[in-house]
Amino acid sequence: MPIEFRGVYKTYDGVIALEDVSLEIPSGKVCALLGPNGSGKSTLMKIALGLVKPDAGTVSVNGLDPFKEPIRVRRIVGYVPEEITLYESLTPAEYLSFVASVYGIEDPESRALKLAELFEFTEHMYKLGGELSHGNRRKLMIISALMHDPKVLIFDEPFSGLDPTSGKVLKELLREYASRGRTVLLSTHILELAEAIADRVIVIHKGRVVAEGDVDELKKLTRRKEFEDVFFEVTGLSKDLDEMLKALKEV
Repeated sequence: MPIEFRGVYKTYDGVIALEDVSLEIPSGKVCALLGPNGSGKSTLMKIALGLVKPDAGTVSVNGLDPFKEPIRVRRIVGYVPEEITLYESLTPAEYLSFVASVYGIEDPESRALKLAELFEFTEHMYKLGGELSHGNRRKLMIISALMHDPKVLIFDEPFSGLDPTSGKVLKELLREYASRGRTVLLSTHILELAEAIADRVIVIHKGRVVAEGDVDELKKLTRRKEFEDVFFEVTGLSKDLDEMLKALKEV
């Protein structure tokens, strides 16, 4: 399997972030990680990249250990973090040129401009990074992650801040990458988006995988018609939601 987690545990100051997570993320499918805030989605992605070391368990990416062969892993992965960090004194054109030099990309200007056109970003290429809006910063992170045409995409909340047009472009791009046999793993808190784009969904709650499969499988398993109801059922949040709705009626 292109991304494989086996018995992964991670704690922060005694608080469990991930508990005995075993997963296989196949190639050729768009896989979505779902879960409430703080459920462990970002931590799991960072472990796959070798950015966070697990307390126990193993992970491999295309058969490579990201902690023993970090450079080889990062050469085949395109990563978009949830937190956006930029060199604010560089223009996007300068930043993408730097990214291209790291990966040894041929004709980097052509590649950068092609991706910029896709995301209607061309007019921002020569502004300083510090002048970009949140949405345009997100676009730049996506473009930089795609510069080297990676075999594996790991995108953490990539749709956050995107305008509808760019969101649509990204959906189609992720589907296209999956159709080429690439590995696509994204996290999102938008249930409708996951239902629309994902071939497979993985629900994490309190650091544990509580459900995985395609949307129709999970609907049958839980006997729910709406995917939103499936999510609340498998995470055990249905009771909390019912109590909140009851309290609203009393306001």
